[in-house]
Amino acid sequence: MGSTFHQMYVQAVFAVKYREACLLKSFRAEMFAVMGNLINETGCKNLIVNGIEDHVHCFFSLKPSISVSEVMKNTKAKSSKGLNETGYLPNRFEWQRGFGCFTYSKSHVDRVFRYIQNQEAHHKKETFKSEYMELLAKYEVEFDLRYLFEDLI
Repeated sequence: MGSTFHQMYVQAVFAVKYREACLLKSFRAEMFAVMGNLINETGCKNLIVNGIEDHVHCFFSLKPSISVSEVMKNTKAKSSKGLNETGYLPNRFEWQRGFGCFTYSKSHVDRVFRYIQNQEAHHKKETFKSEYMELLAKYEVEFDLRYLFEDLI
């Protein structure tokens, strides 16, 4: 077989460790652009990366030869390392372990893109925690509440 043909759209959602609101508007767009490039470096195609102070949504077309976990591991590790090297934040930056992952058909791409694009307006009405819980419920993802969020002890 000569080629592999695919069309897989993935939204990955993850938070800053302890959901700390430290992704400041002053550097957020730059950071999200870097994250989009990191997704592209894996061979996937970034559609949009956006979020607010405490979490990020990455929406991309998945290349079949790489797992979503590999894409997220690469993106999260390199983006946190890069942010720590900028000196934008006074403390060490970390992403929360894990992520939520949801798939979409081609007919949903525009709607999901707009939803991610409008995160600031969306989160004037809803918290990240409630948004994330709604996504898990909508897609019938089973989870153990004890391991859902890393909270400060």
